[in-house]
Amino acid sequence: MPDASAPAVTSTVTAPSPAAPRAAAEERLAYRLFTGPDDRSFCERVSTALAEGYVLHGSPSATFNGSTVIVAQAVVLPAAIASADAAVADAVEDLDNDAYGFEDVTGGHA
Repeated sequence: MPDASAPAVTSTVTAPSPAAPRAAAEERLAYRLFTGPDDRSFCERVSTALAEGYVLHGSPSATFNGSTVIVAQAVVLPAAIASADAAVADAVEDLDNDAYGFEDVTGGHA
């Protein structure tokens, strides 16, 4: 059982620069959501992510908390989009094959 008196340890992974080796780049999160006041700092955080290879995902969102406009912007790595698209395509193909009674006897795609 963990010692409850010991302080919790958290770890963070920082995104490498675009010139970093590919193995280090794979440690980055595929999806990030930035939130905060609509100010220069927020824009700088999103701009930094774009410079690191992320792309905008969806439209920005904004709300007002009574005193400040709070904004949100999601970013994703392009490889995450390609991977998700491929998974959806495979799932649709599997559903189509099941719906028409086809069985993939070749063990792969045509």
